[in-house]
Amino acid sequence: MTETMRFSDKLPHYARLMRIDKPIGTLLLLWPTLWALWFAAEGWPPLHILAIFVVGTFLMRSAGCVINDYADRDFDGHVERTRNRPLATGMVGTREALLLAGGLSLLSFLLILPLNSLVLWLSLPALFLATSYPFTKRFLAIPQGYLGIAFGFGIPMGFAAILGEVPAIAWVMLLANVFWAIAYDTEYAMVDRPDDLKIGIKSSAITFGRFDVAAVMLCYAATLGLLAAVGVAAGRGPAWFAGLLVAAAIAGYHYTLIRDRDRAGCFKAFRHNNWLGAAVFAGLLIDDLLRRV
Repeated sequence: MTETMRFSDKLPHYARLMRIDKPIGTLLLLWPTLWALWFAAEGWPPLHILAIFVVGTFLMRSAGCVINDYADRDFDGHVERTRNRPLATGMVGTREALLLAGGLSLLSFLLILPLNSLVLWLSLPALFLATSYPFTKRFLAIPQGYLGIAFGFGIPMGFAAILGEVPAIAWVMLLANVFWAIAYDTEYAMVDRPDDLKIGIKSSAITFGRFDVAAVMLCYAATLGLLAAVGVAAGRGPAWFAGLLVAAAIAGYHYTLIRDRDRAGCFKAFRHNNWLGAAVFAGLLIDDLLRRV
């Protein structure tokens, strides 16, 4: 089927493979990157660096989605939520998917060429993390932790782009992002748990078992606690901590969505994490604006 279709006919399937129609993943990748850029620059980062990281985030998330579907191509057809993905249905071939992922990754690398050598070196583990994550679901009990490192690697890269080094505060922020990713991706995994159990895919929702809701809330608490510590170390003002309080309230709302383990509620909670990331960034942005008054 894929060989007889015209390229123009395949474009919608490529777009679906890249999840262009589902921007939540890009946003969850973008927020911690923006936190890092604003922290490192102590305000608005240089416009060209901001543009590089925003576009690069979109490209790498898209590449990661393609690799994810390539890795899961034999499983997605057996999962209710993923059975209609382009690779699972044969609308896109495996060779096409690999070429698409490679092209997106190459564009991302070309984007960062104007930046310093430390950013270029950091892009290597970033690429490895993004491409290897989908395969960790075969053997890691909590692959969501690995995802948190992959999704948060824009943090050290952002600091490196602005400062030419990666201070300790960046690694604490990365750790905070790991806990956040475990929280929101466990909510996501709770949606697929029955199917994952059938096909043998590992996830934090399966590993945590009946303690899944408690684990999610503890991870939210760890995320916000670490970000509060970052704020103290950086001498941030009340607005930063107000943003964290709003984020905590949002996390509390997520508890009401996931406590009954309803699939629709868990998926809604996952998608709603965009607002948690936005609340943290809003506190940071307002704090920087107040410093200039």
